Amino acid sequence: MYYMNNKNLIPIFILLFFLSCKIQAQGSDKNTKDSILLYNKMLSVKQIQQDLKILLAINEKANSGFYQYRSKKQIDSLYNTTIKNIKKSLSVTEFYKIMLHLTDYEGSVHNYTIPDLDLIKFLNRQKSFFPYPLLYIKGQIIFDGQSSDIPAGSRIRSINGISDTKLMQSFYKYYTADGFNTTEKLSASVNKSFGINYLLEYGLSNEFIIEYNSPKSESLQKKVLPAVTLKQREANIKNRFSAPVTDLLDYKKQSPYSFRMLNPTTGLLNLRWFGMAYGSDDPKFEPYVHFLDSVFTGLDKNKVPNLIIDVRNNPGGSDPNFEQPVMYLTDQPFKENVKATIIFDPNLLPFENYFWGVLTSERMDSISKKMGKEYLKDVYPVFKNNISVQNPKYNPVYYPKSPKFKGNLYLLINENVASAASHFASLVKAYVQNVTIVGVETVGGYYRHNGHSPLIYELPNSKIKTQFSIVNLVQDAPKKENQPEGRGIMPDHEVWPSLDDFFQQKDTQMEFTLKLIKTK
Repeated sequence: MYYMNNKNLIPIFILLFFLSCKIQAQGSDKNTKDSILLYNKMLSVKQIQQDLKILLAINEKANSGFYQYRSKKQIDSLYNTTIKNIKKSLSVTEFYKIMLHLTDYEGSVHNYTIPDLDLIKFLNRQKSFFPYPLLYIKGQIIFDGQSSDIPAGSRIRSINGISDTKLMQSFYKYYTADGFNTTEKLSASVNKSFGINYLLEYGLSNEFIIEYNSPKSESLQKKVLPAVTLKQREANIKNRFSAPVTDLLDYKKQSPYSFRMLNPTTGLLNLRWFGMAYGSDDPKFEPYVHFLDSVFTGLDKNKVPNLIIDVRNNPGGSDPNFEQPVMYLTDQPFKENVKATIIFDPNLLPFENYFWGVLTSERMDSISKKMGKEYLKDVYPVFKNNISVQNPKYNPVYYPKSPKFKGNLYLLINENVASAASHFASLVKAYVQNVTIVGVETVGGYYRHNGHSPLIYELPNSKIKTQFSIVNLVQDAPKKENQPEGRGIMPDHEVWPSLDDFFQQKDTQMEFTLKLIKTK
């Protein structure tokens, strides 16, 4: 995890490491010096209700997007009902699961809720991990491992007696999204949920009883796989069957940006991550700017008619990184946003006694806190009518650059495009005329989002930490007929990966795009 200042938009993938729910001590570890009981204490009804009331109060005072997609009446009703329904003591992880539902309901991809890191560290030490990677393909859980145990491409029907449908649905609450879209929930419920997430949801296991159908078979088979260590699981994930395709979209394994010609008429610009520089004064920013200039100069010089820009799985990053490519694609000036606000006076941090900081790993000291307030005061200088508006100098106009790309643009997006990357896709959809968007609706919003500066608060009884970004941004995104409110960037052609292409280790969305180019 890294600190995101006002110029940054938090990547969705930070959320994925910190998930929660009820844990049952099913393993054989009875050592009270290192037991789940140490990290999953019981909370009284009074303690839980107090934490929930504090959570609601903090959000009302500091979270500018709290009532963005749900009315005050709706959210207050949910909190009040939840508080009234607490009738008995709950473990920290049981309460944590309740909090996940609350933060998910709000509708912000930048929200996440974090249990005590000692709990995560304990789980990571256990030999209780599901051994192989799994992959979501059109509503199915597909086995993505390469082993003699289960054939790659097999459909998983149940694990430890729980059906595939119930397994997937049980993980939806862990994945927040801007507004009401659900695309990332679908795939993440498989692709990102069978590591530590599974342990948090279903407890510690020594083995996994798997029912499955082999490829092209309706016969139900059963296999018992022993649990493995986290290190063993990670080794198996590296050897996943889909790696020739999925590794190419992994921002941790690929360069943040790259370009190549697929053929004489089509170029491919990969933008895997917009966090390659923290801002325009970062030494890494200028090489990126020069790279883009050389790409678009070359496209213009060679009169290349087609350009594919691939931002799939891009988790976000900073501005002005994501605005730079747009400047070569449009003949109109644009801004990052038309309005950005916070709802408190930067001099008076709400509920400062519960404030933790901006990093989960360490509490912010008084000196850093003072500097943070001074920074916010510079960016949001005037607090009036319960709102502080962004200083205009932090929202510059971006003007078109030459040479403008004059050919056909194809933008590849998917459900993992978040934060600054979805903001980039929003600008492309808003300001580029000759664009065709292929893929899956992004998890980040088209019209607005809460982003930039994250704040972390720790609740006093459960010690659970909650994070949200405090800046409500109305993006520079004109109204579009095919772009409903409260949704991510909608593609012109919705294309999900297919099982046939999985077996052939082909990239479904790229293959579709190349065929689309040929038909033009």
